[in-house]
Amino acid sequence: MLNPVHLRTLVEVVKTGSFAAAARRLGYTSSAVSQQISAFERAVGVTLFEREAHSVRPASAALMIADRGAELLAAFDGFEHEVKAMVQGLRGRLRIGTFPTASARVVPKALARLTRDLPDAEIRLDEAEPDDVLPLVLTGELDLALVYAYDLVPRTWPEELTVVPLLDETLLVMVPSGHPAAKSNVRLEDLRDERWIASRDGTSGATCLTRLCAAAGFAPKIAFRSNDYEVVQSLVAAGVGVALVPALGYKALPGTHAMPLRHKPLRRHVHVVHRTANTNPLLCDAVNALLQVCERTVGDHVSPP
Repeated sequence: MLNPVHLRTLVEVVKTGSFAAAARRLGYTSSAVSQQISAFERAVGVTLFEREAHSVRPASAALMIADRGAELLAAFDGFEHEVKAMVQGLRGRLRIGTFPTASARVVPKALARLTRDLPDAEIRLDEAEPDDVLPLVLTGELDLALVYAYDLVPRTWPEELTVVPLLDETLLVMVPSGHPAAKSNVRLEDLRDERWIASRDGTSGATCLTRLCAAAGFAPKIAFRSNDYEVVQSLVAAGVGVALVPALGYKALPGTHAMPLRHKPLRRHVHVVHRTANTNPLLCDAVNALLQVCERTVGDHVSPP
């Protein structure tokens, strides 16, 4: 029979890439980790790691076991917590993932509603970009997550997920207030010679900007990058460039002007996702709270899905 303690150790070794790093994370000695891996190899009857002088390399069997084992461990951890919650009289635990602009505009009000209606529930919040939180929803490490998709960077959702639209945001072109484009609705072609401020290379926001400009016949001259929209807007206010900012990330700053593109506006679509098979009884409460908050968030450049 496989030992779940040894399975957790194997998952950590694969994740960290070494016995020593796994030992530090688990609170064991390197020798204890080595012994557990050897015991696991004996149990399954196959060598799981190629051991070298100063490193280990996982075999394909180890990668497969770690991938499946992480899901099993997450399910076991959830079950263990549910048992403890039942014994202690708690109502359960909810683990939520979100992205920064939703953290500022949507999530606080939803959490306030949840903590008011479910005072005994344990609610945890993690913040990251959609590409980082989606795998955590799929493995069960998060119960649900807020994610987004740009018009020009569509997403395909894994079939294991239930996807609930929350709201749509218009993408706004932000320029310094003295810029000629601030006096009228802007055409993208008018900004072909500008310096641009964009999010990190490879993000959906940066990809959307590149594709949008390509459709207008030019490549944007990206001078500065930041995933923090407060930084992006401060750079625009300082007059060092222009930017494309989603409505949830926009705050009216002195010295700036923001507007949709003159022709058909582009949008970023915000959804909440969870595994369809997730039986956490708090999921329904959380999704309803998010829907109610988003209904009240609708306004300038933010609309129902």
